[in-house]
Amino acid sequence: MSLRTRRSARAGQYVALLCYLVFLAFPFLWLISTAFKPAPELGSLHPTWIPEHPTLDNFRQAFDEQPLLRAAANSLIAAVSAGVIAVVIATPMAYVMARHRSWLSAAATGWVVVSQAFPFVLLIIPLFLVLKHLHLINTLWGLIMVYVVWSLPFALWMLVGYVRAVPPELEEAAAVDGASRLRTLVSVTAPLLAPGIVATALFAFITAWNEFFFALVLLKTPEKQTLPVVLTHFLGAEGASDLGPLAAAAFLATLPSLVLFAVIQRRITGGMLAGAVKS
Repeated sequence: MSLRTRRSARAGQYVALLCYLVFLAFPFLWLISTAFKPAPELGSLHPTWIPEHPTLDNFRQAFDEQPLLRAAANSLIAAVSAGVIAVVIATPMAYVMARHRSWLSAAATGWVVVSQAFPFVLLIIPLFLVLKHLHLINTLWGLIMVYVVWSLPFALWMLVGYVRAVPPELEEAAAVDGASRLRTLVSVTAPLLAPGIVATALFAFITAWNEFFFALVLLKTPEKQTLPVVLTHFLGAEGASDLGPLAAAAFLATLPSLVLFAVIQRRITGGMLAGAVKS
């Protein structure tokens, strides 16, 4: 392949990537634009990208109409708890599955695949009955349990791949140097798994933060409802919606995930062997 052909192929890849990024960014950019538009511009027959008269009235109205801060706090508690618990449970399980392959490991992998095929509708009735028996209906802890169970299979699947990417020779070398099994796991394996653990926790957090169906069914009182459920309160009868406050509230609801990803993106994209160099 000639140099000109390689450059053309590379330029085509960049153009395709740019188009994909524009496709992904369009809804979010339009959401931001809508959140800052006054009511007359929202009803205009010729909408514009940039608000002609930007305003914060939509945000004030959103906070006045709905308890967004309380709902955000509920979502934050549920999402953080689900992410931490899922990682704590999945990490040792993933290590055992990756290092000790057996029929049990194969069965667990099959369980991961099968569990992802079940739709929410088939699971909600058994989950509701179990949580009712445990007196966890209309509680955040009941919702957290559901989120952990739902995200655990995929979290386990992700971490198994990260564990298998860690060379076993590093653990063997630490054992030869006299390190105990626990010391090897803490000082050698754990730093190498840090990017995978962070990525898995982020996945569990975003899944719980954006989840709507389980929260709608399991939480009854307004004081316990999460942010995605409260956002539906901006929708009126027959599909009518309070578009400005809805866009403002939805924009605020997306910020935690974006900020969290921006803060830890270096941790996620860091090399798997960076921990080996540090240790």
